[in-house]
Amino acid sequence: MSKKVTIIGSGFSGLSAACYLAKQGCEVTVLEKHNQVGGRARKFEQDGFTYDMGPSWYWMPDVFDKFFADFGKKVSDYYTLERLSPSYRIVYKDGPLDIPSNTDDLYAMFENIEKGSADKLRKFLKEAEYKYNIGMNDLVYKPGLSLMEFMNLRFFKGIFKLDVFNSIASHIRKSFTNPKLIQLLEFPVLFLGALPKNTPALYSLMNYSDMIGGTWYPKGGMVSVVNGMHQLALELGVKFVLNADVSKINVNNNKASEIIYADSHKGFDALVSSADYNFTEQKLLDEQYRNYSVKYWETRKLAPSSLIFYIGVNKKLPNLLHHTLFFDEDFAKHSDEIYTDPKWPTNPLLYLSCTSQTDSHVAPKGCENLMVLIPIAPNLKDNQKINDSYFDMVISRIEKQIGVSFRDNIVLRRDYATSDFIKDYNSFKGNAYGLANTLSQTAILKPTLINKKVKNLFYTGQLTVPGPGVPPCLISGKLVAEQVLKYLNKN
Repeated sequence: MSKKVTIIGSGFSGLSAACYLAKQGCEVTVLEKHNQVGGRARKFEQDGFTYDMGPSWYWMPDVFDKFFADFGKKVSDYYTLERLSPSYRIVYKDGPLDIPSNTDDLYAMFENIEKGSADKLRKFLKEAEYKYNIGMNDLVYKPGLSLMEFMNLRFFKGIFKLDVFNSIASHIRKSFTNPKLIQLLEFPVLFLGALPKNTPALYSLMNYSDMIGGTWYPKGGMVSVVNGMHQLALELGVKFVLNADVSKINVNNNKASEIIYADSHKGFDALVSSADYNFTEQKLLDEQYRNYSVKYWETRKLAPSSLIFYIGVNKKLPNLLHHTLFFDEDFAKHSDEIYTDPKWPTNPLLYLSCTSQTDSHVAPKGCENLMVLIPIAPNLKDNQKINDSYFDMVISRIEKQIGVSFRDNIVLRRDYATSDFIKDYNSFKGNAYGLANTLSQTAILKPTLINKKVKNLFYTGQLTVPGPGVPPCLISGKLVAEQVLKYLNKN
């Protein structure tokens, strides 16, 4: 008789874990709080406009390829990819800069901005490629349960080349002095993790992923990836229960024995939570069964939250790309207002996504769907007055950049802020991206995949290994599935 595994949450990590466990013959049931799968990667549809509610960047395509290949499938079996060219646009104070997808054009752009920087970028990306290859194999695809995982000759020979003990801020500044180039190279860690000065230089592997791996778009949006994984899971026999808002995990004889939601769910051999780790521990489990204390969680350094606007415009807009980053305000000040002195930002950086520039199916004919994101400190209290003030600021800055007024053409607006992350995802302090990528929160120093007090309870997702982002969550699902299978094979 096959072993039964229940998974709480159908985000990327939950879907990934479900597929890997079902492949090995487990009878898998996924409980999802909402009326659709995807977790933070749900879609929002209204009046013919379609939006990815969460992730919108498709980087590290090799991780997605590897995931589907593990099941004898290809990405193209489930969705269609298009490489974006230019990759994205950055708006600086003195105007926009389009980031080429072609590496020769990229080197030429660097050289034009800072003499001698093309050769430095080649060297920088060569080192980043090494970090990507070694880091992925010897750090990211490890469960983070013991130092022994890293006891191999290749890792030790390369430990200093991985730049784990140097900051990415100092690493970048060794090669480049132009503020535009520095900001371009620092943005992946600023938006997704921590201050560059507190982030290991190992994470220049993200620059390799960006500039060499490329920026891609799955037709239909990131929800197409969710749908592809959901379809694969169904093909493997996974069962999904929607509108299952879990309120309690009961434990009997040091084993999770029952899950309480509108109904109750029993009879599983192992339980995986891909819900928010802190919520699972602090709200679903009694205190004696938690891995970590309230004090532990309060001392964790979190990646940002976000204030997001989903906007529908009833006319086509000029001078837009699929992805645009607004670095037209003080980069350092906004960073400090996220990480050092948390407060609502004075003049924030912005990220603008307009998928209708690439995909005609995500907005009504002649219309545009805009998604604007402002990174903010977690745990800020939002309200409509605050949202309105930032919305006015956002529209004014976009209008100034594209040279066209469209405020009176807005036919749809939805706000999404810290309180929504808490309400919809039980997100710890309303964070959007998990834990900050600091050295003290890397690998074995992240919250563990395994509950040490409840034998059959496991965790996956952005608050555990390997960390925030869609590709890491795919990997997290695989890692937790391996631990569940080890447990099941012994019991």
